[in-house]
Amino acid sequence: MSSAAKTILQQVASWPEEDQEELAELAREIEARRSGVYNVTPEEEAAIREGIAELERGEGLDEEQMRAFWKRCGVR
Repeated sequence: MSSAAKTILQQVASWPEEDQEELAELAREIEARRSGVYNVTPEEEAAIREGIAELERGEGLDEEQMRAFWKRCGVR
């Protein structure tokens, strides 16, 4: 491990929990990029499950809303 990484990791324990969580999210993204596997957090999994439940109840977006979404994303 590089000395810069060791130094920053030693300081992390004194950070507020919110900052530690932000660092953990960034580290998960880096690991996903390196490994090709992204492990969802319990919160993300809950949001995914709720989204699926909404779709199953027919509460998804209509076509116009989806077109607006894709346009915002730069997809036409």
